[in-house]
Amino acid sequence: MAPKSFIVTLKDSAPDIEVEKFKKTVGNLGGSITHEFSLIKGYTVKLPEELHINKLKDGFDSMIASVEEDKEVSIQK
Repeated sequence: MAPKSFIVTLKDSAPDIEVEKFKKTVGNLGGSITHEFSLIKGYTVKLPEELHINKLKDGFDSMIASVEEDKEVSIQK
């Protein structure tokens, strides 16, 4: 199964030590951070398809501002 990609935005108030724990947990769950945004505490996270995003939210829900699946966007003419 192919990995799924999500954009995870953390709250501005998230302490740096908790952000580091979050990033480490992504790896511990078999995922990876493929992009780190510079203006916000946001990351593109790839997770194995069998791992539901809620598994990542466990323990970090209070510091996560939003999670959305990273997919291609297009406009119709």
